[in-house]
Amino acid sequence: MSDFRQALRERILILDGAMGTMLQERGLQPGASPEAMNLEAPEVVEAVHREYVGAGADIIVSNSFGGSRTKLAHYRLQDRVAEVNRAAVEIARRAAGTSAFVAGSIGPTGRFLEPVGDAGFDEMVEIYGEQIQALVEGGADLLSFETFLDIRELRAAVIAAKSCCSLPLIAMMTFDDAGRTVLGSPPEAAAVTLDGLGVDLVGSNCGLGIDGIYTILKKMRAVTALPLIAQANAGLPELLNGETVFPGTPADMVAYHQQLAELGVRVIGGCCGTTPVHIRAMKQALSGQGSDWHHGPGKSFLSSRSAVTNVGVDAPCVIIGERINPTGKKGYSEELRQGKIAYVRREAQEQTAAGAALLDLNCGAPGVDEPLALERAVYAASSVSSAPLVLDSSDPTALEQGLKAADGRVLINSVSGEEKSLRLVLPLARKYGAAVIGLALDGEGIPETAEGRLQVAEKILFAAEQQGLSKRDLLVDCLTLTVSAEQERARESLRALRLVREKLGLNTVLGVSNISFGLPNRPVLSSVFFSMALEAGLGAAIINPKDERMMDAYRAGLVLLNQDPRAEEYIIHYSQQSPSVKAPAVQDGPMDIRQRLTAAIIEGDKDGIVPLIEQALDQGLESMEISNQGLLPGLEEVGRRFGAHQVFLPQVMLSAETMQTGFGRLKQESQGQPAESLGRILMATVEGDIHDIGKNIVATLLENHGFEIIDLGKNVATKTIVERALSEQVDAVVLSALMTTTLKQMGDTVECLRAAGVKVFTMVGGAVVTQAYADEIGADLYARDALEAVAKIKQLLAR
Repeated sequence: MSDFRQALRERILILDGAMGTMLQERGLQPGASPEAMNLEAPEVVEAVHREYVGAGADIIVSNSFGGSRTKLAHYRLQDRVAEVNRAAVEIARRAAGTSAFVAGSIGPTGRFLEPVGDAGFDEMVEIYGEQIQALVEGGADLLSFETFLDIRELRAAVIAAKSCCSLPLIAMMTFDDAGRTVLGSPPEAAAVTLDGLGVDLVGSNCGLGIDGIYTILKKMRAVTALPLIAQANAGLPELLNGETVFPGTPADMVAYHQQLAELGVRVIGGCCGTTPVHIRAMKQALSGQGSDWHHGPGKSFLSSRSAVTNVGVDAPCVIIGERINPTGKKGYSEELRQGKIAYVRREAQEQTAAGAALLDLNCGAPGVDEPLALERAVYAASSVSSAPLVLDSSDPTALEQGLKAADGRVLINSVSGEEKSLRLVLPLARKYGAAVIGLALDGEGIPETAEGRLQVAEKILFAAEQQGLSKRDLLVDCLTLTVSAEQERARESLRALRLVREKLGLNTVLGVSNISFGLPNRPVLSSVFFSMALEAGLGAAIINPKDERMMDAYRAGLVLLNQDPRAEEYIIHYSQQSPSVKAPAVQDGPMDIRQRLTAAIIEGDKDGIVPLIEQALDQGLESMEISNQGLLPGLEEVGRRFGAHQVFLPQVMLSAETMQTGFGRLKQESQGQPAESLGRILMATVEGDIHDIGKNIVATLLENHGFEIIDLGKNVATKTIVERALSEQVDAVVLSALMTTTLKQMGDTVECLRAAGVKVFTMVGGAVVTQAYADEIGADLYARDALEAVAKIKQLLAR
């Protein structure tokens, strides 16, 4: 076989189709491990691979999707990770021969990372590293990360791969029909994060048909120049005579081939429901479309879990909020020493609302564990703001801790021209897919002239490129000093901005407010200098976005420099007020304690909820009043915002954890008396299905709403569910299934419950469950997500 990366440039490659359903047709029992067949029935696995090779697939994917230690532990195979994964690649290689590449398949572990879940970042890197090492030893030509829901878990997996091999990497996430992953990432944020990490292809698999996948990839193309991969389902699953079928025909699967090729899709494959028949049609449809392709220059974006910001040299200037910095802030410094995050959360929200596109996080203060503090700050800011982050520290250990905690592609602030700084910081940027601010100073200090600062910037750029970074990964801080001390050097800062852009093609950044330090009426001087810097080509300004004079200069400057098309942002901001006579602020008055409790739940303020409950108790409120009038309305509002796609699962879970913290305090008031329950709910993932993330989320939210939960776990036998439903005298049974192959088991369980005379309501849900299927099997309720499950159960049991 020729080199995979070279083949990618020369032609569009066809990747194979579904594996799981093919194995089930050949004897794999529901709930059994597909990967175990690599050891127990390798000839069956090889036969499936050979069918895809015969259909014309250029890439054969190994039977190792669930080959991590975490997944194999469900089948007591956790000690055979190396054996299972090596065998998977070797089997695929025998089938592929010299006609196809072999891709080592890697899927998610089924766990969420902190703070949403309980998995640590280093733990996840180690788990994936073990699997990847075995795939490499088995002889894989490339690695394929598939069906990921959490961008941070995928970051860990890619970092693990980069640390132990140099194989080409495919990275795919799964999106719903609203264009988001389960944890709220849009395609743009996923693509920017993965591009920064240095993968070879980005794209999407599963969850959608080819039309939906095409829409996802169009959004990715807007922010990345990488080649793309499309791996769609054969349509969306439907129920036919009690069986799950995928209706997409081979003709349906090739309908978008021309558009995909024009978009820069270089690998096309199939996911659920696709067979060798589909793959053969896809291969034939590519005849004559395999011309050479070279992607254009990379694009400069930063990302959070849920948003992206353009920091390219041709993009409008962006605001970096500077307020999360302990310098001169005694209150924030004390919070850092106490391990609290209230200030970070508040400033993240307020600065984003005021117009900050990026948030600078600095936790360096005397007596502070800076690595731990920066990790907390990343979690806190990410939970309340979608703005990408700027990690501001001179401590490489703290930077690395913050980089591990981040969901997306962040900006490191900063590296200087000193050799030690270059040696310690640039490798972190490369490893974690970050961009970096280069300070135009070295061991001799800040050069007096613009030419001197340009020379330092050139040195930093050269060092960055030696580390594998590029121009799109670097912004240069041309530095400005207060004019109260060195008045003549302000002009040199402006000249340096122009020189760095013109000579090096790099974007620039400045701490604008430094210019006025030590002088009276600082906003006057700072805002005028800001306008001059914008005209000189400033690309990112570190300022206080709550300073209206600075923001006035910013908004006006963008209009005058044609960086705010049609003055749209300017009009939006100022249309509600006259520039000269502003309407008086409306005073709503202070919130009462119930409203403050509700706000704390909405904001996920775990640190602040107990002190608020203490205040409420001191004011004479009863526990039930605090719960029903303060806490529950907050969780209900979170549910409303989730339904409107205003918040996403991480925010929901943080609010739920805050609720649990509050309930923990209220339980102390009950003095051992059992809390009043809204009902007893039995929950289980049906037999044959080992997925329980969704069920666990529903259980957590139901508990927070006052229900008593009896959770039987996953892969639960129908007999057990029936017996426990009778013995526990529950009010409702909630069943979950993720896999298409376990849908029938859900129907069988509902039928057995009814036959046993269990007089309860049943609710079903899960990724492959639909309202039509719920109706067909006679379930009383269907819920498409956790918040809908809570709302429907509350409504049902209140009758």
